[in-house]
Amino acid sequence: MEHDDLSGGERITTAELRDWVQEKLHLDPALAAELLQRVEEVVAHQRQLVEESKQDAMLALSEGFAAKMERLQRQLTEKDVTVSNIARYFEDVVADLTEKSHRDPKTKLLNFDWFMERVESYLAVEQRVRWCGVGVVDINSFKWYNDTLGHAVGDEIIEGVARILADQIRSADYLALERGEARDLHARFGGDEFCFLIPDLPSCAQATEIAGRFKRAVESHDWSRDERQLTAPVKVDVGVVCLRLGPVQERRGVARKLAAELIQRADTLMYDAKSLKSAHVHTAAVRVADGCLVEIDAARNASLAS
Repeated sequence: MEHDDLSGGERITTAELRDWVQEKLHLDPALAAELLQRVEEVVAHQRQLVEESKQDAMLALSEGFAAKMERLQRQLTEKDVTVSNIARYFEDVVADLTEKSHRDPKTKLLNFDWFMERVESYLAVEQRVRWCGVGVVDINSFKWYNDTLGHAVGDEIIEGVARILADQIRSADYLALERGEARDLHARFGGDEFCFLIPDLPSCAQATEIAGRFKRAVESHDWSRDERQLTAPVKVDVGVVCLRLGPVQERRGVARKLAAELIQRADTLMYDAKSLKSAHVHTAAVRVADGCLVEIDAARNASLAS
């Protein structure tokens, strides 16, 4: 298959188009195949419109020229509108496929890889000298729910916790707003674990408060309304790392490393809470020094928060 490049007269092959899609859009094979199929449909429709326009032009020459040319102009205008609609449809398809590639299909939260890209981007450009929080959540005794009540009930719990996470931990992330994306930076970490970013906080205490509110919302939720077998509260363990941002120059060259370390520390805090059967969110405060995260002691944390 070849496609005309209407701007330059060149032709590109399906293989070249497929390579471009893989290189530029980074879609998985199924989404890439669907995108190429949509492109072929658009090109075929454009060819049909061109052929119809040629036939109309020839008919105009053989009949009353002025009247037929007027009719042809009207038809071409209508076809231009159709082509514009097809182009918009194609753009919507690409946007939809891209969005789906960034989302976990079960919970509709961000997938973990895209979440980490967002955290890295935030750390690399955020210039307000304030705090942010990165947290990890784990559903307590989830294996018991799956083994005892079945995977369908387990899925209900995962989806329910995801809904409460999105509702309780909300942010006004300026990066997301500028790009027209979802405001709330929550992700499915994998299995029964989730993670989140809370940007632009006045102090570490706010991250702890917000995460605690989420934990209470999950554990006070009437789960029997969603699934009659869930007669006992579902509980979650939460670990949150609060980062004192400092000058952006300290973070820009090591943003990826810092993002990975923040998640790792939050994950460790979550497992500490789990092992202690803690009723509270486990929190630590850190800052950047020489490209690494270092803990802030309680006294210094209090002075920075004030």
